[in-house]
Amino acid sequence: MATRFWVRVAREHLVFCAGHFISYAGDQCERLHGHNYRVSVEAEGPLDENRYVVDFIALKKIVRQVTEPLDHRMLLPAHNAHIVVQTGPTSVEVTYRDRRWIFPAEDCVILPVANTTAEELARYLAGQIRQRLIAETTFRPGRLRVEVEEAPGQSACYEEQDDSVR
Repeated sequence: MATRFWVRVAREHLVFCAGHFISYAGDQCERLHGHNYRVSVEAEGPLDENRYVVDFIALKKIVRQVTEPLDHRMLLPAHNAHIVVQTGPTSVEVTYRDRRWIFPAEDCVILPVANTTAEELARYLAGQIRQRLIAETTFRPGRLRVEVEEAPGQSACYEEQDDSVR
């Protein structure tokens, strides 16, 4: 019989508030708006010598560390075919066709994504969480699942599995 263990963190303090807009339908762009995002994380792996998968406190700390830089910021995509992001010393200029926005540089986070959708945010966060888990706790999740809720009842999930972990 195969058995599996995993932990889940999803608390009120695993949140961040941010502005964004996305391109869609190939050539359209929605209006600038924001969300109060909530993040939940599941990590699966073997039990360690303490008989737990990973320390809840460490996992929550890491999730806060990767979401904190996004809080109260404008989230911008670095790799969007339609939204052009140009950084300057003090400002970020964003253009989409004839629309143009200028934001203070310190208010922006340019993410290595094609679009700032909840799906892409979940994948980005999963990568950041995985890197920090390995570096800070030596825990390597066999499965990592990140859910990003942008409104009650409206969320996207990203899951990755490392088959080398047993």
